[in-house]
Amino acid sequence: MTSLVLRSASPDRTLLTRKPRQLLLAFFGEYVCDRYFEPLRASVLLSVLEGAGVAGPAVRTNLDRMVYSGLVERRRLGREIGFVLTAHGSDVLREASHRVHSPSPFAREGEGWTLVTFSVPEHQRTLRHRLRAALTWSGFAPLRDGLWIAPGEVDLAAALAAIIPDLKPGSVTAFAASQLEGFPMGEAVRTAWDIASIRRAHHEFLSQWDDDVDPDAPGALATRILLVADWLALLRADPALPAQYMDDDWPAERSLELFTRRHRELAFPAVREFAALVG
Repeated sequence: MTSLVLRSASPDRTLLTRKPRQLLLAFFGEYVCDRYFEPLRASVLLSVLEGAGVAGPAVRTNLDRMVYSGLVERRRLGREIGFVLTAHGSDVLREASHRVHSPSPFAREGEGWTLVTFSVPEHQRTLRHRLRAALTWSGFAPLRDGLWIAPGEVDLAAALAAIIPDLKPGSVTAFAASQLEGFPMGEAVRTAWDIASIRRAHHEFLSQWDDDVDPDAPGALATRILLVADWLALLRADPALPAQYMDDDWPAERSLELFTRRHRELAFPAVREFAALVG
């Protein structure tokens, strides 16, 4: 069995990006949320993320941003700093973990479509960005100015739970919709989503992770974090559109099978490494 070779991102690899924040969230989601309840030493985070190719200063900068956004809190551990998830951070990661480990992440619940309009003042750009990011994660895409659409019946209250308290009443309006005879949805789907780009995202993931894994090779923890971060990026790129709008030989099932297999192969050696780091 050959060891997994992680290919570096090429100039064309733009759909599945690896940002330090995404890697940190993948790490907290896999090994900390509802699993490890002690403050996590900064040196542990630096060690894991440096193994994933992220320099120390970038790790520290993104930890500061996560503290500022209310995802984690600092704790003093003697001469060192530790980090713990906040209640908000745990909620965010639980929601993401539910989809990461779903047996059918590319299947939509319900029929028809969910439509959303929203209005957020210009001076609240950060809030607007959070709202758009939450909608994108839930499968929405802009159809027209101010009108977003997602396949199926989206639980919008759950999707926007962390944002609604910060929005003024009436900022978001949502509808359930269905296709009318004589007005097929195909053109609307092609306007809102770039089907070819979604396919490329799947092929990037398949190409990145199609090598065999040697469970005894060092760096299993960092490798598993990279795998989960790439999977999260793919889940964000693919809104799980109905099958009739997809090209032939759609690769979603192959991506799911590959992720499940690699995730399982790396499970024990990664947990062993994590235990050694925190021990």
